[in-house]
Amino acid sequence: MSVSKKIQKQIGKLAEGATFKYEQLAIESQEYTAAVKVIERLIEKGVIKRISTGIFYKPKKTVFGELKPNEEEILKPYLFEKGKRIAYITGISLYNQMGLTTQIPKTIKIASREKRITVLRSNIKAMPAKSYVDVTDKNFYLLGLLDALKDFKQIPNLDKNSAIKVLSKKMEELNPTEIKLLIKCSLFYPPRVRAFLGALLENVNISTDLTIIKKSLNPLSAYNYGIRDTLLSTVQNWNIK
Repeated sequence: MSVSKKIQKQIGKLAEGATFKYEQLAIESQEYTAAVKVIERLIEKGVIKRISTGIFYKPKKTVFGELKPNEEEILKPYLFEKGKRIAYITGISLYNQMGLTTQIPKTIKIASREKRITVLRSNIKAMPAKSYVDVTDKNFYLLGLLDALKDFKQIPNLDKNSAIKVLSKKMEELNPTEIKLLIKCSLFYPPRVRAFLGALLENVNISTDLTIIKKSLNPLSAYNYGIRDTLLSTVQNWNIK
């Protein structure tokens, strides 16, 4: 199969509005030069569009014209490297999606352990943030939850009562394997995050041994979140104020 046909076949499988890199087109290293020419021809024909160097998208066509990819789809290529997830969206943008704030940030934060990711485009800006552990497809959602606990006091327009209900529900929806991984990842976060996590997990009566979290905390330390036991009944058990 020619390089041209191979690429067109791969692009044909993509959903409209999807973004992609060369590495997703299943081309060999010796085919790269030919692939560049094929991509340029497809761009000229309007089959695909270029977002930035090496990143493209398949436009979605509607009766009102072509639609550009949404914000999350545009950032997707930056979150993966060679098919492996290395980053995730965090910060206010994530907390907005989680229902913890109504604020929409001007700049999105992208957390990664392996590299600092910056995106500066006319319609979207993203800056690097710290990931406490290596990011994978299995843990990125859990890291987002831990980030919310870490940033709880700094989340704008946060209603503590509603936020605790949202976070508790998300904890309840995790399966035992995910909870164990969540606890494992929390050990790399600041102590106050682990204390908050312990209080939430204990409050939703999840049948998981929380001893590992307890042992990781200094029993003489207190953690100021401004949360009363009327909002979260277990805070006293974890020295949260």
